Amino acid sequence: MTTVFSRIITGELPGLFVWQDPEIVAFLSIAPLRPGHTLVVPRREVDRWTDIDGALLSRCFEVAQAVGQGVQRAWNAPRAGLVVAGFEVPHLHIHVAPVWDMTDFDFSKAKQEEDQSALTGAAVKLRAALLELGYEQARDCAPGA
Repeated sequence: MTTVFSRIITGELPGLFVWQDPEIVAFLSIAPLRPGHTLVVPRREVDRWTDIDGALLSRCFEVAQAVGQGVQRAWNAPRAGLVVAGFEVPHLHIHVAPVWDMTDFDFSKAKQEEDQSALTGAAVKLRAALLELGYEQARDCAPGA
C-alpha cells in the first residue's frame, strides 16, 4: 500500500518541500513541534529504519544534518533536535526541528497547523537558510509544491 509520504513525494498530496534530491526529500510537518519542524524521508518506501540499507540510511542522516543546520540558522536555535519514531506513518522519516530544551520533544503538544501561511513562511525561511549554507537541493523546492 502506498504511504501518505509517497503520495506527498509524487505530488498527489501537497507538501512544503525544503529539500529534494534523487534519493531523499524533506518537507515541513503539518503538525509541528515548533516552527521549522521538518520530516526527512527517503523516496523509497521502507517502514523501519532498522530495515533500510546502510548507504540510504547514511544519506538520510546526511540530509537530516543539513536540515538541522538550516533550522538552527533560520530560528537561531541552540540545537537541532532529531527523532526517529516511526509510529505515525509506515515510511521511514526523521523529525528535525529547532529546539531549546527537552520539552520541545513532547509530541503530545504537536497540533495540526491550521494557518497555512505560517507553514509556508517557515518553508521559505528554512529554504533560504539552506541556500545560505550552500545546499542547492533547496533551490528547486517551490513554495506550496
